[in-house]
Formats: sequence, C-alpha cells, structure tokens
Amino acid sequence: MLTTRENKTVSCAAIKRAQIPKCCSGGPASCGAGAVLRVQEANQEANQEPNQEANQSRQPAVDWETRELNLDKRLEVGSAAPNQKDSPPEMDAAWTTTILVVPCVVVLTAGFFYLYGAIISLLSKTSVRNKVVVITDASSGLGKVCAGVFHRGGARLILCGKNWEKLEELADELENASDPTVTFPPKLVLLDFGDMDSMAAAVAEVLDCYGCLDILIFNSSMKVKAPAQSLSLETDKLLMDNNYFGPITLAKGVLPSMVSRRSGHLLLVNSIQGKIAVPFRTAYAASKHAVQAFFDCLRAEVEEFGVSVSTINHTFISCSAAPAPASRALLGPLLFSRKPGGVSPDEVAAEIVRTLSNKRKEVLIAPSLPKMAIYARSFFPNVFFAVMAAGVKNSAASDNM
Repeated sequence: MLTTRENKTVSCAAIKRAQIPKCCSGGPASCGAGAVLRVQEANQEANQEPNQEANQSRQPAVDWETRELNLDKRLEVGSAAPNQKDSPPEMDAAWTTTILVVPCVVVLTAGFFYLYGAIISLLSKTSVRNKVVVITDASSGLGKVCAGVFHRGGARLILCGKNWEKLEELADELENASDPTVTFPPKLVLLDFGDMDSMAAAVAEVLDCYGCLDILIFNSSMKVKAPAQSLSLETDKLLMDNNYFGPITLAKGVLPSMVSRRSGHLLLVNSIQGKIAVPFRTAYAASKHAVQAFFDCLRAEVEEFGVSVSTINHTFISCSAAPAPASRALLGPLLFSRKPGGVSPDEVAAEIVRTLSNKRKEVLIAPSLPKMAIYARSFFPNVFFAVMAAGVKNSAASDNM
C-alpha cells in the first residue's frame, strides 16, 4: 500500500498498473515529479475501480430488463400478427391446399363407392348366370323381387308356389321386362308345403326341370299371432307343415343331387323369431326355431361335400313399415307392433345375392333393438323374461282401455 500527499491510500494493484518504481516506497520526498504524476494516475485508477465494479454488478440487471422488454415486444407483435389484414404466405398456401384437397377427397370417395357398387352388381350377375335357381313362394313380395333379380342376372329360374295363376302372371311379367336373348324363360312348379302328400311329386318335378339345381331359396312362411290356449292342435300342425316339415322335405329331396355333384347352395330365409321367442307367437316361434336348428345342423353335415348352407334372419318384411304406438314401452316396438322394424323386400333380396356370392353362413337383418334382445336373451335371461312379462301386461292393459 502507498500513502499519497492527499493522505489517500493506493492499492498495490493500482501501483502496478501505474508502473510506479520501488523508490516510491520511501515516501513522496524521494520521488520526483514523474513519481508524483504516476501516483496521481494510480489514484485516479483507484477511484475508478469501485465505479467499474458497481457498473459490472448492475450490468446483468440491465441486461435482464432489456431481454424482458424485447420478449414483451415480440409477444405483442406475435399476438397482433393474426389480426393483421395481410396473412403470411405460409397461411395462404395452407388454405389453398385445403380448398383444393377437400373436393378431390370427396370426389375420390364417391368414385370408390360407385366402383364398389358396380363391381358388386357385376359379381352378383356373373355368380348366378346360367345357374339353376329354385325360389319357393315366388308369388309373394320377396319372391317376386328375388325372381326379378335372378332373372335379369341370367339364371335359369324354377318358380314354385301354390297358386298357379299367380305364377303364370309373374312369369309373363319377367319375360316382358327382359331381353329374351340373354335370359331364360322361367319354369313353374306347383308346390304347397301345407300339403305334405304332394311333396314327393313336387320334388321330383323340380329335379326334372333341368336335371339338377344349384341354388334353392326357401322363402315360404305361415304366420299366426294368438295366445297359446286359443290355438287348436290342427293350427299348430299346419304351421309346422308350412314352416318346418315342408322345407326340410324339399331339402332332403334335392340333397342327393347336390352331394353327387359336390356343388349347391341351400339358403333359408327365416324370421328373427327363429333366434328369439316372443309372446303370442308360440306355434310360429316354435316352427321357426325348429327349421333354424335343422339347417344349422345340416350345414356341418354337408360342408365336406361342397354344399353350402346359409340362413338369413330378418324382422317383418314390409314395403312401408309403420311406426309402433308411443304408448308401448320397453320392447314394445319389437314385440307388439304389427310392423316391428320392418325391412323392404329389396333390402332382403340384395342381402340374399350378397350371401350367395360370399357364401356367408348366417346373416341377421334387424335394427339395434332386436339385436339387443337376442343378446339379452343369451347373457341376461332373467332380465329378458321380466321385460317380456312387463310387455304382456302393458299390452293387456292397453287393449282393455
């Protein structure tokens, strides 16, 4: 340390920076004017040293304040950018791409579905062309639609029914509405499942039409709705003949021909009540359950011979299904309305064509409520039975009002 004339203490670091010689350590008298000048310079540097340290200590705070100020300005600029009228080029490019891509996606999707429908239609026609197709109860609503579809597809039709006049009318309609150069005139066979004595002759006539058959569609059905105690035993037998004994007699009659050729397809158009039984349809549900079980067993027996067996379970078939009354609660629309979730004949006919093409074993055509009832019957039987009983009570109360 060095003491100057002004009695100020000068640090050694300042002395070194001022390059004061060692002779100054003896006091101011031993130094010349140059030494005094150097001491003054050292004094000035000593006074500036604390100021520099203070400035350095304050400098980071100033830098942080500056950075925060710049960040706030950037945020303000960023938030104000979307409000500006002129959007950046990137945003304009994104909007342009979206406007161009969305219509293209819509057009491509529509084109895909159109091509899919065209391919399915073509496959359905080629899958039945020149095939011998037998349709029972061909004069009914669904039978007529199926006859028209298969006739236009080039199939060799054998139309069966118990009313000869209606069969002839249907055959005339088909021939008049088609090109005779690409279609075959349908053959007619009188077939009544209710008359079991005539079944053997009818089966032989069906086989004699073309000598064989490729597809047999069981379409006939007889319906009765009444309390069990009010139905006679004769009515129960008639239902079983039409819905069970008649179809299985025809199936057994044509099976040897299919097995020998190792080709053929049996398709049963059955009611959803072959899967689930509802009140006031005891005999009808019993016959539908019976024929469903028969074809389910038959499917496994003839699969090794190349014969396919399919079942389609549907709700009520109607061209215009009426809605159920609002007062019927729970499963009322399914159980007690006259047209519970009806499907059109065109829908069922289209599903029949798809089933024959894909050889699906089982198809269920029904809205969500009947499907839920089937699952409830399997997994929650007590709940299902309680709902059935509640529906019967509700129906009886509404009828008495």
